[in-house]
Formats: sequence, C-alpha cells, structure tokens
Amino acid sequence: MSRFLLLSNALVVATMDDARREISGGSVLVEGGVIAAVGPAADVERALAERTQATGAPVERIDLAGHVALPGLINTHHHMYQTLTRALPAAQDAELFGWLRALYPVWARMTPDALRVATMTACAELVLSGCTTSSDHAYVFPNGCRLDDTIEAARAVGIRFHATRGAMSLGESSGGLPPDDLVESEDAILADTRRVIELFHDAAPGAMLRVGVAPCSPFSVTRDLMRESAALARSYGVSLHTHLAENDNDVAYSLEKFGQTPADYVEALGWVGPDVWHAHCVKLDDAGMRMFGRTGTGVAHCPCSNMRLASGVAPVRAMRCAGVPVGLGVDGSASNDGAHMLGEARQAMLLQRVGYGPSAMSAREALEMATLGGARLLGRNDIGALKPGMAADIVAFDVGGIEHAGALRDPVAALMFCAPARVALGVIDGRVVAREGRLETLDLRAHAARHNALATALANGER
Repeated sequence: MSRFLLLSNALVVATMDDARREISGGSVLVEGGVIAAVGPAADVERALAERTQATGAPVERIDLAGHVALPGLINTHHHMYQTLTRALPAAQDAELFGWLRALYPVWARMTPDALRVATMTACAELVLSGCTTSSDHAYVFPNGCRLDDTIEAARAVGIRFHATRGAMSLGESSGGLPPDDLVESEDAILADTRRVIELFHDAAPGAMLRVGVAPCSPFSVTRDLMRESAALARSYGVSLHTHLAENDNDVAYSLEKFGQTPADYVEALGWVGPDVWHAHCVKLDDAGMRMFGRTGTGVAHCPCSNMRLASGVAPVRAMRCAGVPVGLGVDGSASNDGAHMLGEARQAMLLQRVGYGPSAMSAREALEMATLGGARLLGRNDIGALKPGMAADIVAFDVGGIEHAGALRDPVAALMFCAPARVALGVIDGRVVAREGRLETLDLRAHAARHNALATALANGER
C-alpha cells in the first residue's frame, strides 16, 4: 500500500514547472516516491481526500507555514573524497596545477574506509544545504579504493547519486601532471568502467543511482582513452563528464600538447553532445560556446572553486545566451572547502554580476540553474521541478528567522540574496532525509569525529 506525505501551507511553493508557478499558501502531495499533486492548499487537500478514500493509505502531514518549498537542488560536479583535505596548508594559496601537485601525494594515501567516510561527509553536507541529487567525479583509486565505496556511502546518507568513474592514465613521465604512481593502465580503467556500469547503473525513471564515464582532464589522460571512453559510454547509453578549460594554464597545455583549443580538442574526440557535460569552462572561447550551444553540450559552473583557485569568472551569461546548458557544481571540497548548494547558487548570481553587471543573473535564473539546469546536464527529465509525475525530491527553507527578516516581500529571491540557510526539510524519493534542519540518516557529530581522525592520519602520512 502506498503511503502519502502532505507538505502543506508553504509560504510559497516555487515549482520550477513549465509556467514557473510560485504558489502562495501552496501544498505538495507525495505518493510513494512520486509527486501526486501541487497547488493551492485546498486543492491538494481535495486530491488527498480522493486518494485516501480509495486506498485507505496512511498519511504523514508536515506543516510548512513560513517556509519556501522548491525542487531539490542538483549538484553536477564534485570530488567527494576531497573532504579529507580541506584547507590543507600546503594547498591554500595555489592555482590549479600547483594545488594539484600539492595534494596528489596526500590523496595517494587514501584508503577505502577513508573514501567511504569522506563521501558520507560530502553527501550529508549537500543534503543539509538543500541538495537532493549529486554527481561525484572520483578519479583517484589508490590502495584498493573503488567506485563501489562511494556508492555505498551515498546510499547510507540517502541522496540521489550519479557516480562517475573517473580516471588518470597519463603520468608525469609521459607528459601528464599527476605522479606516475597515481595513474592506472587504460585497459584496467576501461574494464572497471564496464564493471561498474553493468553492476550499478539504473536507467529507469526515478532511479536513485546512475553511473557515468569521466576521464579526469586533458592533462591527465591520453587522447586514446578519451576516444575509447566516449565509445564505451555510448555503447551503454550513459553520460560523459570531464574537466575543461578551467584556467589559463589548462588552455596553454591544450595549445602546446595538442595544437588545439580545449573546445576543438573535445570536439575532435567526440566529447560533445547532449550526453556530455564539462566542468568549469572558465576559459571557453566564443567559438567553443557557439559549438557547445549548437550541440547541446553542457557546462557545470563552479563559482566558489573558480574563485578559490583564482581561475577567473566563467562567462555564464554568454554561455546561456549561446544556448549552452548550464548547471551548478560545488566542486571538490579541497578547492571550495565547503559544499552548500544554495550558497553556490547565490555565489553564481553574485559572481556574474561582478564580471558582467547587475543584470547578468537574477535570483530566479540562479535557482533555475541549480534545479532544471542540473537535471538537464545529468540527462534527467524526472527531477528538477515540482509537478505531478516527477520524482518526489523536495526541499523547504524556513524564512521566518532573523536571516531573512525584512526580505519577505519576495521570499523566493530572499533565498539568494540573504545568507545561505540550512535546509529545514529535505525529501528525497518521497523519504524524509532531513527534518527540522537535522539529518535523519547519520549521527553528524560522531561521524565528523571519525572523519577528522582519518583526515589527520592522511595529512600526517599514515594510512
């Protein structure tokens, strides 16, 4: 028998549906893992009465008075293992390549237990920031670590998860950036990628787990691996992801090694199309933007990381005008050092204004990128909006506190303009995962202590 969850009487329900309805005094009815009705409270109550009269199913009611409800936010780029190396002194004041060189030796000591704990930390932090779906780009697999460890951790927290099997195959001795002892053979990479797709990928609507293919970057894998990975992904019908054009040094590497801009490089290798999304693209040129727009190739915009590493201001306004699909990513927690999805959306809005003027991005455009934009990048048409038939991923923020005082003439915009809040309610696949600002699936204090012990051991050269 289905169970019902009624989220009632919200100050505003920002649906992000086709009409972008914002319903004052709205309610959302969930049946199982699917949204059954969205609308004014009285209309949704009638829908509930009709359904329960027919089924007699139990109902859980949650009052959202004073809250803004919206679709769960969608994170399109992360490296969850990096929560182990946040604010590491050796990497605090470096640009991308120097930052990576400082951290590669530390990451090489990571164990499967540390990877699982780090991923749980990242997932918990995301859920508490309003995120209900996240991708993860894991590309470092030392000491027996496997993608399976990240999947186990995400399941434990309860987040909807897109695990991408990353890889590095081009070590320093062959002209790449990572140390030789941290790369894998390309045969092993492709074999394990097939294994995890066949074992874990769920293509069904409403899937809680999907798998993608994600060679790390132009400076850490060969062109052969890029081509083979694209062919493998398309043979299984899964998505493709990598880093691209992150900063000036990244572009210079492509020009020197390949004689091509980053956009020309990926186009030549078949890494364009609606099944592909690239992280960063801070330095994507005008021709590249036009090509991405024409082919439906997506971009995961990571504003906090781009500022942290001084990579620059990505031309997101120009990308969107060119038709490029854009979502948001918090990026790894050693180049952002935090993972607050609502805060990332706010930062995206503010940074575009710094670079391109006060009308470069509105509050609602930022929320659209964090919801519908992310869904498009991940190839999902079942998340990102609140409407009947969509997966029941719903978050609510309490705007009755001091942080939002004086901003309630436009409570939806207040989520962007005011200080980023912790989520009050997080529902994923119809299940309440966060309630009254607390995670239901994990003892955070005990988990943080365990995480800190593992991070300290890793930084001190222990395993």
